[in-house]
Amino acid sequence: MKEALIYAGPKVQIIDSVIPVPGPDQVVTKVIVSGSNPKDWKLAEMMEKGINQGDDIAGIVHAVGDNITEFKPGDRVAALHQAMTPGGSYAEKRALKVRHKIPNNKGVALIACANLSEAATIPLAAMTAAVGLYQRLALPLPWHPTTDQFPLVIYGAATAVGSYAIQLAKQSNIHPLICVTGRGIPHVETLIDKNKGDVIVDYRDGNEKVVQGLQDAAGGKLRYAFDAVSESGSFQNICQVLDHQTGAITLVIPGKDYSAIPSTIKQTETMVGSVFKVWDSDSWEKKAGTQVGNSDFGYVFYRIFSRGLQEGWFKGHPYEIMPGGLDGIEGALKNLKDGKASAVKYVFRIADTAGVDRD
Repeated sequence: MKEALIYAGPKVQIIDSVIPVPGPDQVVTKVIVSGSNPKDWKLAEMMEKGINQGDDIAGIVHAVGDNITEFKPGDRVAALHQAMTPGGSYAEKRALKVRHKIPNNKGVALIACANLSEAATIPLAAMTAAVGLYQRLALPLPWHPTTDQFPLVIYGAATAVGSYAIQLAKQSNIHPLICVTGRGIPHVETLIDKNKGDVIVDYRDGNEKVVQGLQDAAGGKLRYAFDAVSESGSFQNICQVLDHQTGAITLVIPGKDYSAIPSTIKQTETMVGSVFKVWDSDSWEKKAGTQVGNSDFGYVFYRIFSRGLQEGWFKGHPYEIMPGGLDGIEGALKNLKDGKASAVKYVFRIADTAGVDRD
């Protein structure tokens, strides 16, 4: 089968790989559409060799292991691949360990879906949004929405992560949402509820006006901020408004120098890898000495996404299908690196790749 390896640059090499066979706890999926994320080029810059960096899988179940009962061949699904491990989404078929009722299983759940191009925009970004809102900021869950009004800043609201954060925060009845964006304003306007006080702050007006806009929209004490940008002055702007005694901010770029954030503000880093126990350095299990934590959170929320898609209150991010299938990855990642993407996810139909069996 064909598979794409990502190198620094970004550069992409298409190679032939062995078709995977499912283990007892695995599902092999024929990848119909793969999504892309900024981390795909960023991680490649840190590595000496190329690997398959794709994490957003949408396709059809091809084969299942002996212990799998929830899914069967022919099911249309989407799933999150664990970054930096074999089996990325930039390939014709992928084997994934699936989370089900087996003790200590470290896989994640699959999402039942219909539109596979839309589904390919969901796994990584939507789970990042959910982890940030609920596991890091500890905001009210959608099935126990708040009845008290309090503001939440979502910086980078037109990004996929920011857009999913808006959708989830609305289900938690969190308002006003103070959404910082630029070229993506038309997209964000389709998501917010101005009747509940949600507003947009345009970062293109400059930092001083952004800070003023945040202050005006908050109207008082600001306690919560989801920084889906975490660079270019975003957290510095937020922290000029965030309450220095009770404020909490979560950020999405790990290992960055956040020393400009006052020490009295609670800061956390949101990484989607926390839903895999082996990647979670700040797990609830460790904090509380329990058996339930972020991996179980991921299991539940992928099912919430499935239900939201079915019921219509949750939707995927706007997407652009790049021509050439796997051959289109390099151009898409260059666009992401150069900051050309706004309110759009680049996705790839694997069957459009030269030399791929279209059956």
